[in-house]
Amino acid sequence: MITAIVLIKTSVDRIPEIAESIAALENVSEVYSVTGTYDLVALVRVARHDDLADIIPGRISKIPGVQVTDTHVAFRTYSQHDLEAAFAIGLDS
Repeated sequence: MITAIVLIKTSVDRIPEIAESIAALENVSEVYSVTGTYDLVALVRVARHDDLADIIPGRISKIPGVQVTDTHVAFRTYSQHDLEAAFAIGLDS
C-alpha cells in the first residue's frame, strides 16, 4: 500500500465543504483541517503509484476551491500502534 500525504491550500471561506468533498473520494482515508501554510492535509492510500495521478491531480485538484496541492509519498510508516503490536508478539496476556 502506498501512502501519500497531500498538503492542500483552499478558498478559506469553503474549508469545511472542500474537506468533506475530498474525504468522500475513494482512496482518501483521512482529511485534517490544520493551521499554518496549508488549510488541509489529506492521506491518500493506493495500491499503485499510477493511482496517485488519478486521485490527486485528477480528482482532488479539480474540486472547486482547491488552489494548490503539494504531495509527499511516504517511504515507511511508523506508528505507536505498530510498535505496541511488535513488542507484544510472543507475550501471553
